[in-house]
Amino acid sequence: MFMKVVYKRLDKNGKQVLEYRMVESYRTALTVKHQIILHLGRLNEIPLSEQKKELGKRIDQIIKNKVTGQQDLFKSSDLVVEELAQKYANQIVEQQKIDISNPSKYELINSETIRNEDIVEVGSEWMAHQTLIQLDMDSTLKKCGFKEEEMQLAFTHIISRAVHPASELATSKWIKQNSGVCEITDYDKDKVTKDKLYQISHKLFLHKDTIEQSLSHKTNDLFDIEDKIIIYDLSNTYFEGRMKHSKIAKFGRSKEKRSDAKLIVLALVVNQQGFIKYSKLMDGNTSDSSSLLTIIEELTANTSHLARKPIVVIDAGIATDKNLKLLKAQKFDYMCVSRSGLQKYTIDPTSKEVKVTDNKKQTLRLQKVQIQGCSDHYLRVHSQAKQAKEVSMNEQFKTRFEAGLEEIKLSLSKNRGVKTIEKVHERIGRLKQKYPSISKYYHLEIVKDSTKVSSISWEIKEYKKTEGHYLLRTNLDSFSEAVQWQVYNVIREIEATFRVLKTDLDLRPIYHKNDESSKAHLHLGILAYWVVNTIRYQLKRQGITNDWSSIVNTMNTQKIVTTKLDTADDSIIHIRKFSEPNNEVSKIYTILGYKQKAFGQRKVVVTPSKLKKIKTNDNQIVTST
Repeated sequence: MFMKVVYKRLDKNGKQVLEYRMVESYRTALTVKHQIILHLGRLNEIPLSEQKKELGKRIDQIIKNKVTGQQDLFKSSDLVVEELAQKYANQIVEQQKIDISNPSKYELINSETIRNEDIVEVGSEWMAHQTLIQLDMDSTLKKCGFKEEEMQLAFTHIISRAVHPASELATSKWIKQNSGVCEITDYDKDKVTKDKLYQISHKLFLHKDTIEQSLSHKTNDLFDIEDKIIIYDLSNTYFEGRMKHSKIAKFGRSKEKRSDAKLIVLALVVNQQGFIKYSKLMDGNTSDSSSLLTIIEELTANTSHLARKPIVVIDAGIATDKNLKLLKAQKFDYMCVSRSGLQKYTIDPTSKEVKVTDNKKQTLRLQKVQIQGCSDHYLRVHSQAKQAKEVSMNEQFKTRFEAGLEEIKLSLSKNRGVKTIEKVHERIGRLKQKYPSISKYYHLEIVKDSTKVSSISWEIKEYKKTEGHYLLRTNLDSFSEAVQWQVYNVIREIEATFRVLKTDLDLRPIYHKNDESSKAHLHLGILAYWVVNTIRYQLKRQGITNDWSSIVNTMNTQKIVTTKLDTADDSIIHIRKFSEPNNEVSKIYTILGYKQKAFGQRKVVVTPSKLKKIKTNDNQIVTST
């Protein structure tokens, strides 16, 4: 509680006067508000500002002593201030402006009547809510024209998607049965329906660009991020259903191997800290190599405020010569995996091999190389782990390819085996198509006799072994080998982003039947990802690298519970309270700088005078009025 000054203008002469109020702060789902406890008037009795400040502090101290049951020992040396403080404190108590419950007054209760009811999870919800406040999402939604109840519902839906991703129907049931999210956001739980969740998702998507830019700028300001490096990549997710009338759902190359289902493509630009700078939803048949052209103008606009444009990191699927020329034309520096050239490079005579270690403490050997006729710079990377994996795979492919050749050869000696030239060539072609990476190194000798094949023999050709090697391509020359590797290695961030979106936030598959609902569904997942990455980024800086599902499981140990108990005078006490966070939960709150509870406790005492008996045909039920 504190004293607040209010400026008022008199009607007659227009002169400003000051009036004083005792107010108490409280937090709604979206902002902090002040509740007036008592009007103090103009306080002409104490003209000095120091006296008024002392009066406010003294009233607060008296009320706190009454609440805690402590003896009031320290009084004001100013008799006028003390007299006014006692007067106004008594008025607050008499008018029941604040709950005064003296803990020194003990209640005699029946311990056998103690019961815990309405227990719901709240830890993850409270953490996610404070993250949205940290991201200034309330101000952003106000600018977009959201009313307060709409903001409360939007917060409820975003938090639910982050903590318990599910369909709108399943989410509405979870909110009502399992979660305390509505007690955090102040949204009426009884109003939650799947239709209202659908509606708020659509409204959030209508303001996608405004929200996205606001969050991007806010995280840069919060964590002092300069976006020196950004990563661009695509992923896709599939629809469950025919999507017959959809304009965006198309058949394409599914990264989940669902060639039977239509797809939608999600393009993301992510900075090296994992925060999304730009997102775009594209048709399901959009290829990696053709997508960059469609967003380069938006990307330029979103990064034009920087003194220097960021380095764009892309994978081999996007790094076509055409796209690299496009990046050069827009004056972007870039780093990518070369799509070719492992057989054509020569060692740069001015370069020495450099050893580094990756995140898994595995050794990598780096050396600059040259490719004739290309002005870009190349870095050869050799990974022992990659080499071991590729050797194992090549041996496996080699064994299977030769087994397939043996089967074709054996068929030539059987009475009913495949012997015609056309059929034998078909079988060999299918086998080569199945093992393209190893079959190109085999030389086959096919002996023909009129229309039939009489024998087959083969030998493996000598080739330059490149197991464990790949080339990084860049237009940057000033960076050392180790720095170039570090720049490219940030591509792991976008891999982690897509993994969180698809796995932890359940963006695949999509069950919606129209385009607008599908887009709103994906956008809601992206908003939830902002919450997730903001939390994980702060935790990772302090050495906590747990995945999101583990963090949610830890935070879910904190609950809200209602405890009911009967007293000796037949009153019933209801106490609604946060459970105490365990050590792990408390550590997470401390690192994030968040409060550990949304409220202390809410207490209601139902006295015998407020109870009445309602008679029914079978029994009597006692209820509160």
